[in-house]
Order: sequence, then C-alpha cells, then structure tokens
Amino acid sequence: MIQELTDSYGDIFEKELLNEILQVGTFKEVPEGFKLIEIGEYIKGMPLLISGAIKILREDNDGDELLLYYLEKGDTCSMTLACCIGDTKSEIRAITETDTKLIMVPIQKMEEWTAKYKSWRNFVFNSYHIRLNELLQTLDSLAFDKMDARLVSYLKEKARINKEDIIHNTHQEIAYELHSSRVVISRLLKKLEQLGKIELHRNYIKILDL
Repeated sequence: MIQELTDSYGDIFEKELLNEILQVGTFKEVPEGFKLIEIGEYIKGMPLLISGAIKILREDNDGDELLLYYLEKGDTCSMTLACCIGDTKSEIRAITETDTKLIMVPIQKMEEWTAKYKSWRNFVFNSYHIRLNELLQTLDSLAFDKMDARLVSYLKEKARINKEDIIHNTHQEIAYELHSSRVVISRLLKKLEQLGKIELHRNYIKILDL
C-alpha cells in the first residue's frame, strides 16, 4: 500500500501526511459495480482513489438516477467531504465503475488534517473546485445540450474511463444515468450506428468514430 499511495498522492501530500494516512487508512480492493456510499447513509470514511474509477450519482423523487461525475486515481469526492465535515447524511450514491483500489480515511481526521497540513487544505479546496466545475458542466449539458450530444459525450467519457472502446452498459442503464428513457436512448444509438459512429451488439456497444 505504501508504494501505491506514494504513486498516487506523493506529489500532492508531504511525507508526514502520507505516513498518517498509512497509519489510520483502510486499504480496500472493490469490484466493478460495488456500492460504496448510499443516499441517506451517514458517511464514516472518505475515499482516496489509488486506481480504478467511481461514478457519483444523484436520485430524484421517482428513483431515477443522474450521473454527476466520475472519480479517478488521485481524486476524492467533494460531496463526501461536505457530508463528513457537516456530519450529515449522504446525498449521493457512489458505485465503482471499474475494479477499484482505494484507501478509506476516517472522517475524524478531516478537521485535524485541514488545520495541520497545508497540502491537505489545498487538496480539499482543489477537489471542491474540480467537482463544482464538473457539476456545472452536467447542469449546462442538461439545460443546453440535446440528448444526442449528451449521449455522445457520455459514450466518449465512458470509453475514456474504462480505457477501451467497448461499452458494456445496457440501453436501460444508459437511460438511467442520462435521466432519459430507454426508448429515446435506443433510437439515438440506432441513429449513431447508421452514421457509422458505433456498432450495436447484443450485450455491448463498440465505439468506432465518435
């Protein structure tokens, strides 16, 4: 864990903070599709990603999900930080997009490290800034982009996160994450296939030229 932590955060945190993370953190390897945080739960720890990716989702009153953003190596979730600091229930759902390695840090350390380490304060503020920009991009997409443009962006980001041109999600799963209907998504995917942008297969989508 020492080497992996150093590789991911060695250029962000000073040695003393890295040592504290090693002392109090819990290293976890979780498979794709694992639910790390659920809406309505109190958060007991904050994830620091070593490898893999986590998708952060919101849910409306009807139970439909909306993808907010992804977390990758070297990231943490600002919404998780906010819940930790305020001791409030989670308003997001966090699910691993790929097999993921992470270190869970106890929430009791958040305030202590903010006062003790400049690098931690910078990391927290930078995380808020990055995630806020990503949330604004999501809002802009919902407000201004047509669904076909949102779908193309979704497929591109999905391929980048998974580092392959195969998308293993069903049409229904894509519809959930884009807050749309399966019928609309299936129609737009068929249109992309006719344009030679993708290939639709029984259990996956292959990206050709998005």
